[in-house]
Amino acid sequence: MSHPAPHDVIGIGLGPYNLGLACLVEPIAEIDALFLESKPEFDWHPGMLLDGVTLQTPFLADLVTLADPTSPYSFLNYLKESGRMYPFYIRESFYPLRAEYNAYCRWAADRLGTVRFGHTVTRVEYDRADGCYTVHARQTATGAVTTHRARRLVLGTGTPPYLPEPCRDLGGDAVHSSRYRELRAALRAKESITVVGSGQSAAEIYADLLQDIDSCGYRLNWVTRSPRFFPLEYTKLTLEMTSPDYVDYFHALPEDTRYRLESEQKGLFKGIDTELINSIYDLLYAKSLAGPVPTRLLTHTALTSAEHDPATGVYTLGLHHTEQRRDSTLTTQGLVLATGYRSRTPDFLEPVRDRIRRDGHGRFDVARNYSVDTTGREIFLQNSGTHTHSITSPDLGMGPYRNSWIIRELLGREHYPIEERIAFQEFGLAPGAAR
Repeated sequence: MSHPAPHDVIGIGLGPYNLGLACLVEPIAEIDALFLESKPEFDWHPGMLLDGVTLQTPFLADLVTLADPTSPYSFLNYLKESGRMYPFYIRESFYPLRAEYNAYCRWAADRLGTVRFGHTVTRVEYDRADGCYTVHARQTATGAVTTHRARRLVLGTGTPPYLPEPCRDLGGDAVHSSRYRELRAALRAKESITVVGSGQSAAEIYADLLQDIDSCGYRLNWVTRSPRFFPLEYTKLTLEMTSPDYVDYFHALPEDTRYRLESEQKGLFKGIDTELINSIYDLLYAKSLAGPVPTRLLTHTALTSAEHDPATGVYTLGLHHTEQRRDSTLTTQGLVLATGYRSRTPDFLEPVRDRIRRDGHGRFDVARNYSVDTTGREIFLQNSGTHTHSITSPDLGMGPYRNSWIIRELLGREHYPIEERIAFQEFGLAPGAAR
């Protein structure tokens, strides 16, 4: 039985990184690409598209610009084509609205002929005879099963929402931050709401709820196990850690060292925007003029248990203060878990698990060229590599850089110039420098 010629590459999942790859390979005639996404359309963190909320990265960190400033898929071209160039210019802010960035990505996806929405990948197999991967997908609209073949794969399925152990199978209407916007109205009708989490999403949700605490009349709590509300460190020399120089340095470190640094550096990409922290304080101050604000901000406080009473709709949270080593309980009707996301190996990779490299901790062993397969040139990973490529892995600005690497692997030559050294500082000793 004859098969159609295989694609050069299939991208599975269409977040910003694989969408950026699709945009960058589109003008390259030598690359036949296909991108499969289970959702019916592009939608980036829709649960957190709150009014007025911006990205934490400048507009230059779009899908393509840092690899190809001349690309027709740039954010600036989107502004021009949508008639928003001058309003954006007059606004005088480098940081696009999050909803605006989502609209930009939709605009780019609509212009690509290589993207297939509504295709859920169910299984990936490897044919040793012809050295190709067979990707099986189910169409959401019809249930029909399709098969596609490719020599290379790029995994861009993202990271699923993470629920703390005490909150799994909890019952009730507790909501992860990824669904906050759709359930916001129901939350605001409750007598009390508790937000659990320490990062930007938790802060944005708390600020949103705090704004209406008077008119809605609920009690509002913010619980975080962090010692304080850490700001995102955004000084320029720290930003040099999102550089090719630092990726080279970090990737070459011993595995145990990289894992220690991954834990220590969370504040460099999971912290809260400084302006948001200050605006929360200012809002608390303004609301306190009328009397005590019915809110509690609890630091050093870990969630240890959770129970839900279906009869009353009340959650009872077990809390542990990590410095005082004291336990307490907190009752709440509404519960928002802004507890982030965790990497998980997609089930569809099970048939090819023998072709996937793992490190000593059981996670993907991501090579410097972003491959995770045993050959080092067939399966590539978008994001999910903070343990191998540092804080650059989830940084939007490093997406075009990573895609330039992947495209070089696909072509066997460099198509988009890849920066090698941009930092003023040195992250390690040069060979032979140590004594």
